[in-house]
Amino acid sequence: MDDQIRIPCVMMRGGTSKGPFFLRSDLPSDPQQRDQLLIEIMGSGHPLQIDGIGGGNTLSSKVAIIGPATREGADVDYLFAQVNVLERLVDTGPNCGNMLSAVGAFAIEQGLVPAQNGETRVKVHNVNTGKIIEARIQTPGGELRYQGDTQIDGVPGTAAPVYLAFLEAIGAKTGKMLPSGTPHEIIHGIPVSLIDGATPVVIARAEAFGLTGSESAAELDGNRDFMARLEEIRVEAGSRMGLAGVRNSVLPKPVLIGAPRNGGSLAVRYFTPHSCHSALATTGAVSIAIAATLPDSIVGAALSDLRYPADLTFEHPTGRMNVRVELDEAAGGRPVVFVTRTCRRLFEGAALVRRGN
Repeated sequence: MDDQIRIPCVMMRGGTSKGPFFLRSDLPSDPQQRDQLLIEIMGSGHPLQIDGIGGGNTLSSKVAIIGPATREGADVDYLFAQVNVLERLVDTGPNCGNMLSAVGAFAIEQGLVPAQNGETRVKVHNVNTGKIIEARIQTPGGELRYQGDTQIDGVPGTAAPVYLAFLEAIGAKTGKMLPSGTPHEIIHGIPVSLIDGATPVVIARAEAFGLTGSESAAELDGNRDFMARLEEIRVEAGSRMGLAGVRNSVLPKPVLIGAPRNGGSLAVRYFTPHSCHSALATTGAVSIAIAATLPDSIVGAALSDLRYPADLTFEHPTGRMNVRVELDEAAGGRPVVFVTRTCRRLFEGAALVRRGN
């Protein structure tokens, strides 16, 4: 035997993100031991993650851990881990809706959920937030299908659609849509909305910073004064939302909105939080859509003539994302957001870690 341990692993693309998927039973049950293992697997602490399987980018340094459901009404548990690229840190505070889009397919292939004829609905319990999201997976003839005609911006080619229904999209971390108690407030001179939807966000109009909201991700990342100012607003927003340790956490996520340029509903720039997302996080899109249902919020004011059900298109740095918002009258008008994503199984085998670590 050699001096490395093999841990079964499947590399999957989910939406515009990718990373290794593990069965919960194949990882240590102790969170600290588990996180140290993930740091080594991904190669964190180096900008290229050269000694691991991470891609040197926040969008490709993500991990999904799947197991049998521990919540009633769910089919599987999904714990998301954001593994920091430059620092040897793991954050399990947020959810990731893009990685979520691959959870149903992984669960079916691992035998956790039986495939149905036509479409298989997998109710996913996101352990990070305690919420259930329904993933609708294409399974014609009871066979999982990855290939199809659906195209999402930020991913080349086409694939089979995955429909995500965020059934419990409000209050992912704080339990409240408006954790500070108001849809509109001022932080460091900038009007903002603090919304806790599928993920906590602090939303501002780009024009408040002298921007348009249609800048490239590289242009925004290179604007050091703006990024420093945005971080101070984010930290104060986190404090007002009741989130602890904000400087060392990826939550809340900053969002800029602006006038659309290509026929969409809004131009959107989403931050992860210390760099601009090359596309748009699914959970971010859901939170923006929820904000649209509040007339006095930054988003609601920008989309004042919205009628429900509403189809919204958010323009991001590499294209567009479409979401649908419905109001569940049986649940007192609670917003339910639907997002279309795709996924693909990329590689299967084992991740290797040093024996004794």
